[in-house]
Amino acid sequence: MNMPTADMQRDKTFMLGGNWLNSHATVPRWWYDTWNYYINITLFPWLEVGYLCMGHKAVPIDYGNRSGYWVPSTYGKFVNQDRSFHFRLRVWKEGWWKAWTPQILVGANDGIGDSWNGGSLSKPSELNYGNGFLNRYYIAISKHFQFDKIGTLGVHACWIYSSRFDNTLNDPAIGANLKLGLPNTSFLNKIANGANLMVEIVPGYTDVKEDLTFNPHGSKYQMNLGMEYSFWKDYINAVVELNRCKYFSGGLIFKVHLK
Repeated sequence: MNMPTADMQRDKTFMLGGNWLNSHATVPRWWYDTWNYYINITLFPWLEVGYLCMGHKAVPIDYGNRSGYWVPSTYGKFVNQDRSFHFRLRVWKEGWWKAWTPQILVGANDGIGDSWNGGSLSKPSELNYGNGFLNRYYIAISKHFQFDKIGTLGVHACWIYSSRFDNTLNDPAIGANLKLGLPNTSFLNKIANGANLMVEIVPGYTDVKEDLTFNPHGSKYQMNLGMEYSFWKDYINAVVELNRCKYFSGGLIFKVHLK
């Protein structure tokens, strides 16, 4: 899903994953369907870091109406990738002080992108279609509620900021997830208990014009549906998303708990 939450992985969890992404699930730079793969490590209970690679396809005319960059013999093939770093820092743990207090987290996606030109933060809004495509910063709040014989409901809110010219954001997002915890009284219940159902309303531009330049009049907010299904004690997870409730993306996550 596209909305950050304050949920953290278990301490010392290593994750390796990959996804096939519909163009509506990314940012304007990827006006075609693409793929990604990543690693993520929870170094401490309060700190996660990740490294993400997104596939670039060779095309005659690319984002920003630019041509001549890719070798013609490679047109239609994925020949390069965009690399980015991500971090998440928990600043307040759920239940500290009072039982009702939520978890609070700050984070960044692609916060140091385009390092050759000084990084995403140094001049992120320049109209140059440069790197740092996924750049955004956020603060997220999450709170969980247990429902006997049903599962755990998580409610999430966050504020997202980015000053990229093609994804200018200073806006809220909301979402919820329900991790099923039905009584293990039947085979169907046991199967259902691997599911985590998700919904979100999140800002983020995705559209381009016919000439492949950024379309500032495209939809800014998306309503997305998703599901994560856990196999083999959470070591393998399948994830699917319906961006805008209709565009499919999906992937797999492999987890190893080092502690």
